[in-house]
Amino acid sequence: MHATLRSHGRRVGRKRVVRLMRGMGLSARRRRRFRRTTDSAHAYPVAPNLLGRDFTASAPDRVWLADLTYIWTAEGWLYLAVVLDLFSRRVVGWAMTDHLGHELALAALDMAIARQRPAPGLTHHSDRGVQFAAYEYRKRLQQHGMLCSMSRKGDCWDNAPMESFYATLKGELVEQCDYLTRDEATADVFLFLEGWYNRRRLHSALGYLTPEQKVAAFHAAASVA
Repeated sequence: MHATLRSHGRRVGRKRVVRLMRGMGLSARRRRRFRRTTDSAHAYPVAPNLLGRDFTASAPDRVWLADLTYIWTAEGWLYLAVVLDLFSRRVVGWAMTDHLGHELALAALDMAIARQRPAPGLTHHSDRGVQFAAYEYRKRLQQHGMLCSMSRKGDCWDNAPMESFYATLKGELVEQCDYLTRDEATADVFLFLEGWYNRRRLHSALGYLTPEQKVAAFHAAASVA
């Protein structure tokens, strides 16, 4: 909240913001744990962990992170796949459907590729789930010259920025809603990803810039250099 006020030109101290929020009964939304969607009991090849928990990138589209999560609706589960750019924390690809087949993860990857058109050499990091290890998914990575990297078995910290993103999505949106249909949840998540998270939400890891501001600042600096 303090960073948002500062970004809008309001000169106010952090302690005053805390005091005013407390007086109005406002507090940060607490994040809850959510169940995993990873099925690593498969016979597909497993890639080495190329990141080694080095969650830095020198430019956009050098490192992508991918993962899956779920959203409950009165109609049943809605599953979400997201591809996140590590440099900007920008959601570059996403897809939603009612099943956890590899087609879900592949659809999110295809969106990211079509949007960003990354150069060969990009590192793609995920867990060891069957969706990411499947032949068609690995084939797509190879077709575009991407290096496949996977977390160690059962170690969520190897993909910590992705876990943090999903915690934000759950804490700021999903856990505040009771969706009646998958279509309702899909529309809400779309607005969160494209209308709020990428464009307007300030990110502490980015120096309180939005993901799109981070990318714009990078390109502006590159053009001057």
